[in-house]
Amino acid sequence: MANVPQKELETFENPKSSRDYVIEFDCPEFTCVCPKTGQPDFAHITIRYVPDLLCVELKSLKLYLWSFREEGHFHETVINRILDDLVAALQPREMRIEGDFNVRGGIHTTVTAQYP
Repeated sequence: MANVPQKELETFENPKSSRDYVIEFDCPEFTCVCPKTGQPDFAHITIRYVPDLLCVELKSLKLYLWSFREEGHFHETVINRILDDLVAALQPREMRIEGDFNVRGGIHTTVTAQYP
């Protein structure tokens, strides 16, 4: 597996698909770029999900999140895109993505999206 940003999310079989349990990822160093100003945006992303048949492989998740570093996205867009991409790859029973973005222009933003 490469060490450069990529959009591909790798998966593996859920070792206990007969049971509901929660997996939570804490990603405190997420960065993207404001599509209006080109300035960097920083966020703390939390991913929580109940897997069904598949789980996401951590290194691929890290490289996936890195892939946003040079891309311009509104806060709302990036959180919903992460949710859509993870749901497409995993088909989880439940998923919730929260983006707690640093203050920009004197405004603090938190965006939460969930599936289903």
